Amino acid sequence: MTPAHADFLQDLRQTMPAARIFTDPLSILAYGTDASFYRLRPQIVVRVESEDEVAELLRLARLHRVAVTFRAAGTSLSGQAVSDSVLAVLGDGFNRGEVLEGGERIRLGPGMIGAHANAMLSPYGRKIGPDPASINTAKIGGIAANNSSGMCCGTRDNSYHTMRSLRVLLLDGTALDTADPASVAAFRVSHADLLDGLAQLSRQLAGDPQLAERVRRKYRLKNTTGYGINALLDFADPVDMLAHLMIGSEGTLGFISEITFDTVAEHPHKASALVLFDDLERCCHAVSALSAARDASGVSAVELIDSRSIRAVQGKPGLPDLLYQPVGPDSACLLIELRAESDARLDQHSAAIERLLADYRPQVSSGFSRDARECESYWALRKGLFPAVGAARSVGTTVVIEDVAFPVPQLADGVAKLSALFDKHGYHEALLFGHALDGNLHFVFAPGFESPAEVARYDAFMQDVSDLVAGEYDGSLKAEHGTGRNVAPFVRQEWGDAAWNIMRRIKALFDPDGLLNPGVIITDNERLHLENLKPMPAADDLVDRCTECGFCEPACPSHGLTLSPRQRVVAWRRIRQLERDGEGAMELAVLKAGYRYRAIATCAATGMCATRCPVGINTGALMKKLQGPSKRPALAAFAARHMRLMTAAARTGLRLAHLAGARRLNALTRRQPGERKIIPLIPASLPRAAAPLPKPGGDGEPVALFVSCVNRTLAEGEGGESVAAHTINLLRRAGFAPVYPPGHDGLCCGQPFASANAADALASSQASLNDALLQASGNGRHPVYLDNSPCAARVKQAQAEGLLDARLQLFDAAGFLAEKVLPRLEITRRLPQLALHIPCSATEMGAAGSLTRLAASCCDELTVPDIACCGFAGDKGFTVPELNAHSLRRLKPALPETCRHGVSMSRTCQIGLTEHGGIPYRSIEALLDFCTTPSGPS
Repeated sequence: MTPAHADFLQDLRQTMPAARIFTDPLSILAYGTDASFYRLRPQIVVRVESEDEVAELLRLARLHRVAVTFRAAGTSLSGQAVSDSVLAVLGDGFNRGEVLEGGERIRLGPGMIGAHANAMLSPYGRKIGPDPASINTAKIGGIAANNSSGMCCGTRDNSYHTMRSLRVLLLDGTALDTADPASVAAFRVSHADLLDGLAQLSRQLAGDPQLAERVRRKYRLKNTTGYGINALLDFADPVDMLAHLMIGSEGTLGFISEITFDTVAEHPHKASALVLFDDLERCCHAVSALSAARDASGVSAVELIDSRSIRAVQGKPGLPDLLYQPVGPDSACLLIELRAESDARLDQHSAAIERLLADYRPQVSSGFSRDARECESYWALRKGLFPAVGAARSVGTTVVIEDVAFPVPQLADGVAKLSALFDKHGYHEALLFGHALDGNLHFVFAPGFESPAEVARYDAFMQDVSDLVAGEYDGSLKAEHGTGRNVAPFVRQEWGDAAWNIMRRIKALFDPDGLLNPGVIITDNERLHLENLKPMPAADDLVDRCTECGFCEPACPSHGLTLSPRQRVVAWRRIRQLERDGEGAMELAVLKAGYRYRAIATCAATGMCATRCPVGINTGALMKKLQGPSKRPALAAFAARHMRLMTAAARTGLRLAHLAGARRLNALTRRQPGERKIIPLIPASLPRAAAPLPKPGGDGEPVALFVSCVNRTLAEGEGGESVAAHTINLLRRAGFAPVYPPGHDGLCCGQPFASANAADALASSQASLNDALLQASGNGRHPVYLDNSPCAARVKQAQAEGLLDARLQLFDAAGFLAEKVLPRLEITRRLPQLALHIPCSATEMGAAGSLTRLAASCCDELTVPDIACCGFAGDKGFTVPELNAHSLRRLKPALPETCRHGVSMSRTCQIGLTEHGGIPYRSIEALLDFCTTPSGPS
C-alpha cells in the first residue's frame, strides 16, 4: 500500500465502520474483477451506504490525492469498474425506488437492479427505457453511467433521452439536484466557472458546423464512445448539459446518487417470428425497411444472427425446426418482436410486417406467434449464442463481447467485413449478432492472453476493427457497452482531434487531477487496452467455464456478506495457480485461511447461481467438493438406518427447548458472524414438535403421500399440528385417498446426507425410499406427493440420475395441488394480503409458477419479495445463522405494513422467514386447507 493510501485509510477508519472497509488479500482479489477481461487489485475496498459517505470519501480522496472508482453491480464489459486504488462499492443504502405520477416516472437510487425497477412499474404497465441484457443483475447506477441500451431500447429510450432529473455529487463534494430549483440556483453561483466552461465548449462545437453535424449524425446511431458531447448541442442551459454529460460518463465526472426516469409503455400483447434468409444483403435491406417502419408497425426488436451463429447452435434441443435448414456462409436470420396495446392492433402489425418481409424473399419464416413457449424457442437461439462460445472455449481463454454500430445502410458490408477480420486473425469461434434496427452488432470470441504473441494478435485485431468501424464507416466502436479501458485508446481515432480535445476539456473541468476512475474514457496510454488483462487459469472442471460476468450474484444469499459465486471462482483460480506455480506461499496461506469460512462455510449450495449463469455453472457444487467427505460417516450411516429414532429425538429436543424458553435459548446461542459454537443457534421462533401423523386413507383415487422427516418433526403452527394433517384434508376433499409408504416414519429423502457428503448414508436412504414409494404407488401406477420442496427436489434429482425407479410419478406439492387438487375445490375464504416466498428448490424444479398461482388464488393482494434464496440452506440457518439473516435483511421492509401472513413450501425456509419477516409463514397446504371447500357434492 502506498503512503498516500495508508494515510487515506487511517482517516477513513475514523469516519466509516471497520466492517465495511477491506484491505485483506482475499477481499481485494475478489473485488478486483468485474465482467470485463481486465483485473486490477484495489488497495482499499469500501462499501458506501449513503451520499454523505460518498462525500466524505471524495473529501479524503482530494486530501490525499488518491483515485476512486465506483462500482454498482460490476457487470461492465469494458473494464470501467475495476481499480488499483480505492474501489467504492454501493451498499444497500442506495437500493431504493419510488414510483411517481401513476407510473409515468420513477425515482431510483443507483443501487437498485434494473429488473427490480421494472417490477415496481409492472402494475402500471410501464418500464424503464434501458433494457440491457444484464438487466436482471445490472444496477441503475451502472445503467445510467454507461448509457446502457438493449434490444428494444434503441437510441430513443436510453438513459440520456428518458432521464427527467438526477442528483450528482461532484469531486469537490457538492451535490446538484436538477429537480430542485434551490439546488440549481445555489449551484449556478458556486460553480459558475464550471458552467461557463461548458457553455464555452457548447459555443465552440456549435461554431464548427461540420463537426456539429457529424456529432448529431453519430448519435443517431448507438454510441457510447467517449463523452456524450451531443449534450453540448442538445441543450441551451449548461445545467442540462452537465446532467446529460453524466449519462455515459462511467464514473469519471461525478457520482450519480439518484436519477428520475420518464418511463415507457410495456405493451402486454407480443408476437415473435424467426425469419431465415439465404442472402445477407437482402436480410440487411429488410432490416432497413423494418427500421423505417418501426414507429408505425409495433416493431420493438430485430435481432440479426449471422450464419456462424446459426451453425453454432444447430442441433441444440429446444430450438425451432426451421433452424435445421442448411445454411450457407451468406445466410442470416432475423428474430423479430412486435408489441401492441391490443390483440387487434397486434394483428394489424403482424400482417403489415409479413407483407413487408415478403418483398425481400426470405428462405423460410416461422410466422408471428403469440404462444409463449413457441416464442421462447425462438429467443432461445439468441440466448444460446453467448454460451455457445463461453462454454466451449479452451481452458485459460476468456470471453470478449464487443459491440459496434454501423450506419444501417452499410450493415451488410459491416457484417461481411467483420467476419473477414475474424478469419484474418484466427478467431474462428467468433459469432456475430446484434440489435439490427440500430446497426448495432455484437461479436463474441475467446482470445487467450497467456503469451505475448496472443496479446499481440488481439491488439492487431482491435486495430483492424477500429480502422474498419471508425475509419471506413465512421461508425461507433462502442455502441452500448461503454468505452471503458478497452476502447479508451481508440476514442481519438473515432472522433478526431477537435472532438477529442473537447472531451479532454470536459474531463479537466470536472476532474482536473484525474482522481475519478482514471484511464477510463480519456487516456494518453495507447496500450491501455493491453494492460492488466485478466488471467483465467484452470481451477476445477466444475467452474472453468466461468466468465466472471456476475449474473449469479443477485441470486446468492452470501453476496455482500462474504463472497459471491463469481468471487469464489476468482479466488479459487488464484489459489490453484499459486499451488501449481509453487510461489507466493504467504499469499496462498492467507487466501486459504479466509476461503474456508468466506467461500465454503457460507455457501448455501442450493444451486441458485446456476439458474442465473449463462453457462449453467453451479459454484455450490465446487464448494461441496472442497468441503470434503463427511467427517462422521459412521454417524451418518446410523442416522440413515434409524431415522425414526432421530426424528423422535429431535421432537423431544424441541419440547425441552420450549420448556426452557426459546427466546432465552436464542439469547444464549447467538453468535457473531464467523464465530463457531458447539450449540447451534436456537431461533426465537423455534417451531414446536409435530403431533403424531394423522391416519391417511379414505375413498377416492390413491396417492402415495411422502411426509418428509422435517415435516414429521416440526409442527406447522403453535398448536402442534403437522403439515400432513392439512395435506390429508386437502387430498380427501379433492377426492383422493392418501396412503403412507411402508415404514414412512423411518424414511428420508437423503438431503441431509447429500449436504454432508455422506455418500453411503445417502445411497442407503434413497434405496429405502425407492422401495417404499414403489410399494405405496403400486409400482408407479399412482402419483407420489412430496410435501417439502427441498426434499422433492432431492427425490426428483435422484430419479433423474437413475437412482430411483423411473416408473415413479413424482409431484412436488405445488405441482400436484395446482394441477390435480385446486381445480376440484372452491376458494371460499381469501386473505386480504399475503406474502409469498418461493424456495430456491421450487425455482429449480420449475414449480415457482404453480406456487404463485396457488398463493394468488387465496388472497386479494400478493407480495413476492425478490429473494432468490433465503439462506437457511438446510441446517445452515442454525449453524451459520448470519447467512440467513443477511439474505433476509430486505424481507421485512419489502412487506406491506398491513400484511399479516406469509406462505412458502419449505419448512426450514419458513423458520427463517418467520424470524426475520416478523410475520408467521405457513405451508401452502395449510393456506389452501384454510381457504377451500369442495366445489361440488362430495
